[in-house]
Amino acid sequence: PQLIEFGSVRLPPAPSQPSSRNDRLYVPYADVKAEMAAAAAAAEAHWSTRPKPPGSGLSKTHPPEPTPEPEPTPEPDTETEKETETKTETEETVVAAAVVSPIADVQPAGASIATSTSSSTDVNSALGDLISSPLFYVTFGVGAAVALVRALEQSGVENAEFGLSALPIVLLTAISKTEFGAGLAKSIEDRRPALEAERARVERERAAARATMPAHYGPNRRKFLPESFGYEYPEHLDGTLCGDVGFDPLGLAKDGDGGALDRYRELELLHGRWAMLGVVGASTPEALAKFGGFQLGEPVWWKVGAAKLNSPDLALDYLGLGGFHIAGSSGLAVIAACQLVLMGGPEYARFVGIDSLVPVGVYLPGDRDYPGGAPFDPFELSADAIVFERQKVAEMKHGRLAMVAMLGCFAQAWATGVGPVENATETWEKLRAFL
Repeated sequence: PQLIEFGSVRLPPAPSQPSSRNDRLYVPYADVKAEMAAAAAAAEAHWSTRPKPPGSGLSKTHPPEPTPEPEPTPEPDTETEKETETKTETEETVVAAAVVSPIADVQPAGASIATSTSSSTDVNSALGDLISSPLFYVTFGVGAAVALVRALEQSGVENAEFGLSALPIVLLTAISKTEFGAGLAKSIEDRRPALEAERARVERERAAARATMPAHYGPNRRKFLPESFGYEYPEHLDGTLCGDVGFDPLGLAKDGDGGALDRYRELELLHGRWAMLGVVGASTPEALAKFGGFQLGEPVWWKVGAAKLNSPDLALDYLGLGGFHIAGSSGLAVIAACQLVLMGGPEYARFVGIDSLVPVGVYLPGDRDYPGGAPFDPFELSADAIVFERQKVAEMKHGRLAMVAMLGCFAQAWATGVGPVENATETWEKLRAFL
């Protein structure tokens, strides 16, 4: 029969009219055994004489060939030849990198982002993150401080809580003055370009996220008055800031260089955050004493100072647990001094700026209003750009509401002489009786 050529091997065609599946798979191997053996020998001979890179021997029969000495490359005579040679080497390097990593173009979209984010986090010092973390102080730090103060008080040491309040800032300052701290700071400075590039990438993502939220950002955002009122909104409030509803009737933030607007925004954030903490602090002790049965020294927030002043031995314990306090058994002067020291360090760091913790090996990837990083975002809630922008708007709304609520607590205390929980309870009872 007529043979079909396949490289150097010729195979006969299958039967023209197969009668079964076995016939369709029929290969007359016996008829071409000699041809296949010859082809294998030819391929083996060709492979044995084929040039191979050093160390690429694939069998014991053909060990790697010795590497020939490279011939010296003549130096280019002109600048044009040098530029051409440099360009060629760069192109070869790019091609080689593509060959070595063929999956570089098919990685998931978030792969490079995750890598860069983790690199900016790994540069930080774990010790610096721990000492500068507010979460540490409101959890393990409180328990450790209570135990330490109790042990020192039993040993006869007075006002130990004042020294303990200064311990965080003292530790951070001491670390920054050592060679260890200098090494931490240098490691951050060495990686500063990559960290700043990552910060810029994150900001671009957040800017894109803001563009998808026209109800909160941009010229078509919600404003404090409907468009039908014909109110002329100030030009300096253009929807760039979160929570911007066009409210500045007195033009306080109208400034040519934008400094006044940035300052007022910073103050609004600070006051809103303090008000949120203040409302919780003013209402929670009273609610625990009224509904939870906790025995507190003085549950009404505005009466605590007077009670402490009239009874210096009054102990203000956390949750009414006897002895579970830091400065609660001290006088008002010591408590005020502890507050001053505790708040002095963070306020100084905020005044210095976003790089205030670099000397202790802590790089904060955000800005002064939203520093981020392990100390201020330990659960990485701001990793998603859209979620972060929504949280900013929610924080601004809650902060404004809390400032109004705290003002109400002041007014109620002056007018009624009782706490906010008692006021709310009385109002609810009167409303029920009326209905």
